Amino acid sequence: MKRILVVNGHPDPSPEHLCSALADAYQRGATAAGHEVVRLDVGALEFPMVRSLKDYQGSETPPDIERAQDAVKHAQHLVFVFPIWFGSPPGVLKGFFEQLLRTGYSLSSPQAAMSSILTGKSARLIVTMGMPTPVFRFVLGGHGLAGLEKGLFLVTGVSPVRHTLLGGAQAHDPNQKAKWLAEAEALGRRGD
Repeated sequence: MKRILVVNGHPDPSPEHLCSALADAYQRGATAAGHEVVRLDVGALEFPMVRSLKDYQGSETPPDIERAQDAVKHAQHLVFVFPIWFGSPPGVLKGFFEQLLRTGYSLSSPQAAMSSILTGKSARLIVTMGMPTPVFRFVLGGHGLAGLEKGLFLVTGVSPVRHTLLGGAQAHDPNQKAKWLAEAEALGRRGD
């Protein structure tokens, strides 16, 4: 059994969003399989955006971010569910990562890359998008996802990082949504 952190990275934590439903499905599957699961909804957390090096290095850590840091530290497997907007994750999710991985928490210094509190944790990215997946991969080059995988997870030692891409998410096809929810629940049961 694994200790899993499920993060709904949609800026709006309302339950009617597909990201919320996918996070629920993953959590339901993982819990049913006996995994220990903690859930965070980025859109429900209170934290300012990092606007300077001083904010990143030395300002007081917001309470919601401290709780998120504790959850990340405890987890063995990290699951991030988020949409692609304009080719990359939403700005609020990026702001969450900047606050979460402040100097002294993840990397002790910018030179400490490849060794952090995240080293040895695995991750699953469940990513929704309005465009078809091949357009994201081959026309846009998947840059928004690649930047996250290489610029965040590779640098902090998270491995392996697997992803599930769900294209055409705005089509509102109930059969397709049911398949995606079943897939997320199955991933949760496996702790993947």
